[in-house]
Amino acid sequence: MSKIEKYIKGRGAQKNVHNRFNALEHEFRDDFLNYCAVEGDEVQNSKTLLIDTFPKSIVNKVTSPDVGMGFSLNPYQGCEHGCIYCYARNSHEYWGYGAGLDFEQKILVKRNAVTLLEKKLSSKKWKAKPIVLSGNTDCYQPTEKKLKITRQLLETFLKYKHPVGIITKNALVQRDMDILRELAADNLVHVNLSVTSLDEKTRSILEPRTASIKKRLETIERLSTANIPVSVMMAPIIPSINSHEIMPLVKEVSERGALGVGYTIVRLNGSIGAIFTDWIKKTMPDRASKVLHQIESVHGGSLNDSRFGTRMKGEGEFADQVKQHFKIARAKYLKGKAKPQLNCHLHEQFKDGQMKLF
Repeated sequence: MSKIEKYIKGRGAQKNVHNRFNALEHEFRDDFLNYCAVEGDEVQNSKTLLIDTFPKSIVNKVTSPDVGMGFSLNPYQGCEHGCIYCYARNSHEYWGYGAGLDFEQKILVKRNAVTLLEKKLSSKKWKAKPIVLSGNTDCYQPTEKKLKITRQLLETFLKYKHPVGIITKNALVQRDMDILRELAADNLVHVNLSVTSLDEKTRSILEPRTASIKKRLETIERLSTANIPVSVMMAPIIPSINSHEIMPLVKEVSERGALGVGYTIVRLNGSIGAIFTDWIKKTMPDRASKVLHQIESVHGGSLNDSRFGTRMKGEGEFADQVKQHFKIARAKYLKGKAKPQLNCHLHEQFKDGQMKLF
């Protein structure tokens, strides 16, 4: 086995794949691989590269009928968490990079995100509607610990009394509990924490640079205790990897204080099919074929599914079983719980960043 084919510890994708928008592609020749092996050199740089960008707008209108949000904001493009199944990988190709290792190693930082958000919220034309942080990539990925762009965005939402949602799988959200408490006091925030599995080994290979399961469960509990509304996304459900955990996971997060649990079934659109297939053959060779065939059974015989209405939940016998398991789990462990509606009525009084007296 050549060096490039060996498992890359600490990364989700195990290779780069061709960007479908590029006319040219490159490959590693055997003579180069042999040279690297003899010299003890890395075949490719494994370090994370931060690339500064300055977009013209930051708030995106979401038109998909399958996604429960109207507007999203992503301070980063690409995600060092490295979740192997991540649907956002394909979006990296629009920036000229690959959906594989590039997505995890080349992180685009939107340096003017706070300025653009403030401009949006102070606009006379803007009417308050919840804006969700991380509709595409995680706003609390590792580089946020140093850059603090997400924290500044939350301060801006608080300044303008504007509703905001958060989706993350990183315990770093606990750092900003001071701001979240103030937002929650006016019903201006809701946190969705992604918990894919209760098994740490499963987490470590599916989502190599995310917070541990222990830290995520602790985060749910701390947010709930602080009266900050928190729900959980079990996303995605992957046949024969985490599909058996629905009941125990819903029970656990409910006991920690989660107000609700949502789910999606894995879909491997675009370049993700090849990336996931390569990954599972290296990490779970004994069940790779079984898992891939089960995913195909959920999406009409294909790993890919882009159809609105079915792509997120799947169809067929397995999808029906998942749906029923969640129905039972919610009835048993989440009865009487519901996340509050975010408050869209305060913002108009704070359009200039401070309370209007008249």
